[in-house]
Order: sequence, then C-alpha cells, then structure tokens
Amino acid sequence: MGLEAVAISDHDTLAGYDYAAAEPIPAGIELVCAIELSTKLRTRNSSRARTVHLLGYFLRSGPSSEFRQWLVRLQESRRDRNRRLADRLQSLGVDVSLAEAEELGGNLTGRPHFAKVLVRKGYVSTIQQAFDVYLDESAKAYVDRLEPSFAEGVERIRASGGLPILPHPHRLFQHEPGNTDLLLREMIDRGLQGIEAYHSEHSPRQAQYLVTLAARYGLAISGGSDFHGDVKPDVRLGTGINCNLCIQREILEKLRAWPVKS
Repeated sequence: MGLEAVAISDHDTLAGYDYAAAEPIPAGIELVCAIELSTKLRTRNSSRARTVHLLGYFLRSGPSSEFRQWLVRLQESRRDRNRRLADRLQSLGVDVSLAEAEELGGNLTGRPHFAKVLVRKGYVSTIQQAFDVYLDESAKAYVDRLEPSFAEGVERIRASGGLPILPHPHRLFQHEPGNTDLLLREMIDRGLQGIEAYHSEHSPRQAQYLVTLAARYGLAISGGSDFHGDVKPDVRLGTGINCNLCIQREILEKLRAWPVKS
C-alpha cells in the first residue's frame, strides 16, 4: 500500500500493538505505539459530561506498567457496560445477547460488535443505523460506562511518556460551532498537546482550519485514516475515503520531536 508507518491505536487496549510488535516488522515500515481512550469532559458552561475520545502516541518508548495496569481496569468497566447493554437490548425486545457480541469481539468487545449482530439479525440495515437507533449516546439502548475524565486520560498518557492528541475533532466541534475555541482552550487547560488535523472525514477546508487552530494554540498536528476494518468499509488503511488522505512523513517526524511533558 506504500505506507511507511502505521500507528495501532485501538480503544482502551495495547493488545493489537503488542501482537504486531512481537512479529518481524517488514523493512520500510515503522510501527508506532498508540492508544485511543474514551473519556468524559465536562466544560465549565455545561452540567452534562460528554464522551470525548483521546489519542495517546508513545513515540519514544512504550507506556509504563502502571499505565497498562490502569488499562486493565478500563477494560473491566467496558465488560460491565456490555453486560448491561445486552440486558437493555433484551428489555426492548431485541434478541441480541452478550455471547453473540463476544463471539465477534473476544476479550475487548464493544458497541461495533453489537452493531454487527444487529445487522446480521436484521434489526437494522447498516452499522451506522445500528448506532443511530440503538447504540449512540442519544439512542434508546445506550447505557453509560465508567470512563475516566478527560483530564485523567491526559494525565495518564503524559505520565507514561505519551503525547495526548484530540482525534477527529470535527465530530466534537460540529455540534457547537460557536464554541470551538472555548472547548479547545478548556482541553488545553487540562493538558491536551495536539490535534488530529488530517482525518478520513475531514474536508480539505476543515483540515486547513484545524491546522490554523493548532498554530494559534501551539498544538502538535497529527493525522490518521481511523481505519476500522469492515466496521467502516469506506475507509482504507492509510488513504482514507476514496484516497482523500496523503499524510506526509514530516507529520510523524514533527510529532516525534515534540516536547513530551509529564
């Protein structure tokens, strides 16, 4: 595919990275250790905390054992949520069990695996519809789970030598277009150090706007396809949607040179 570097950034686990790192890496490809966390952010002018994803890039060395132990606790919270989600679906007359989702997701089952079961059993037509109708935060089967605060997620990443970056920021900003600067400043106050300007769902205009924001606030810039396999069939690894991404090597080099603050 012509890729020179791949960052495996699974949700709440380093298992995918560990598996890849144990294998021989093909010549010419750099494997980057990363993770994506689900966190809760409550802004000063809001009474309700919202889910905000957070990337952590470990560009110099792998995360500490303390960070890995913390992830184990997050994974148990996810399993508890899955049990309650299955119960909620059953209460709505939707015959989807935890065992069916775990058959697809194994030890790190999440909502995308429930979505696949919903599609397979004919309750919805697409993965997106499964989220819209049942699984998103505003959908009828959604159940909350214990998630760290945004500030704690940032602190854990930085304490372990990582660089905390806001992924796919358009998803967060599009709901409050007049409060973009306020939201970003609050996240910076909590220790955010970068922003993902280049993403499969960003238009060139959106990407340029995010680059401008990064320059305004002194943030690092990252990019990624946000490849999810058949959960997002339109997104190709490294190149995005219809080859709308071409992330230059210098993005990674600048990230690697960025001061990591604990």
